[in-house]
Amino acid sequence: MATGWEPTRSPGEAVERHAGLMSSKLSAGLLLYRRGSQDAEIVLEVLLGHMGGPFWARKDDGAWSIPKGEYEPGEDPLAAAKREFEEELGSAPPSVIWQDLGSVSQPGGKRVTAWAAEADFDAAGAVSNTFELQWPPGSGQMRSFPEIDKASWFTTQVAVVKLVRGQRPFIDRLQEMVANLW
Repeated sequence: MATGWEPTRSPGEAVERHAGLMSSKLSAGLLLYRRGSQDAEIVLEVLLGHMGGPFWARKDDGAWSIPKGEYEPGEDPLAAAKREFEEELGSAPPSVIWQDLGSVSQPGGKRVTAWAAEADFDAAGAVSNTFELQWPPGSGQMRSFPEIDKASWFTTQVAVVKLVRGQRPFIDRLQEMVANLW
């Protein structure tokens, strides 16, 4: 379905992200949205995951992310985004039509590409995979931490505060996209 909204890209950007010509790390993710209710108004809500591990444990604002993960040059980014969604939230993503939100470069140089779709998801039931980290640093002890320690739905107004800075443009793009649908 044509919405009139198209992701903003520079010339050649689509070629770069899909052909893997960039030297920075590539990441792909899925942004679910749904219609919620707040003060008798219909609002747009998005699903985010709180990043796991000791660095993020006591942080909230700026410590949430869309479910995403890295992929290799030449790999299909949408397929990688679906794989990472399942790894980080413990369930396959909904079988829906995904709308391209384009790409953003995070402050650390990682290039994130995202897709959005309207669907519900049981955030309370999310169970993430884990990663190993020496903790405390220098202790020689390896500990396991979840990649995402919790998932939750937020209104877009709250989401822009919760999200890491480099992913906030996806909320603006999503709002622009759904404005043509609602």
